[in-house]
Amino acid sequence: MTTSQARGIKHEALNDASVAEYLSTYPDFFERNAPLLAKLRLPHRRDAASTVSLVERQVEVLRERNQALERKLKELLDVARANDGVAGRVHRLTQRLIRARSLGETIEALDASLREDFDARSCVLLLFLEAARPLAGTSGRFLRTANLGDPEMKTFDSLLQSGKPRCGQIRDAQRDLLFGKDCIEVGSAALIPLGPKGAVGLLAIGASDAERFHPGMSTEFLSRIGELVTHALTR
Repeated sequence: MTTSQARGIKHEALNDASVAEYLSTYPDFFERNAPLLAKLRLPHRRDAASTVSLVERQVEVLRERNQALERKLKELLDVARANDGVAGRVHRLTQRLIRARSLGETIEALDASLREDFDARSCVLLLFLEAARPLAGTSGRFLRTANLGDPEMKTFDSLLQSGKPRCGQIRDAQRDLLFGKDCIEVGSAALIPLGPKGAVGLLAIGASDAERFHPGMSTEFLSRIGELVTHALTR
């Protein structure tokens, strides 16, 4: 009587799945059959002409899994460090805005924080607030004012209606309106509506790198910045 017959297993029923199921059911099989474990040989992945023992293959698999886990851990740590850095910059922005005592000082504090804390070289604050109109031109190219119903604002309708930040490449008309027609170095931008449906305005941060701001990136911190700036401008 064969081993398979003794265990009630027909020879015809033996296949990869049945063998795998048996070994899963009896994980101590190789402990009880140690000589067999030493005899098993498997083709080496990196050199089909050579073979390795089952134990060596297991070690190799575990090593590869360990390397994959290490890479994943490194990615998570990199993301954590990046988030920690952004959180620190948002904290410094908050401190600047708290110290501001007027709308003009708030706008200056925001401009300074974006340039110094966030290293944003191309940024524009477009406001629909009447109180901001006398300040336009006093803060360089950073502050712009407009009416929400102006025809040129139609290009931002979907963005403002969503009330959510959007990242990626922007249309030429949007770039020209925000950063000026002579500004061609903006390859991508983060657009942050301020207030419900952008009723307060729009904060735009541009970058020369076309991939710096992309549609797949998280906008959680941008949303928080938008809420913080909105409260500071309307208090």
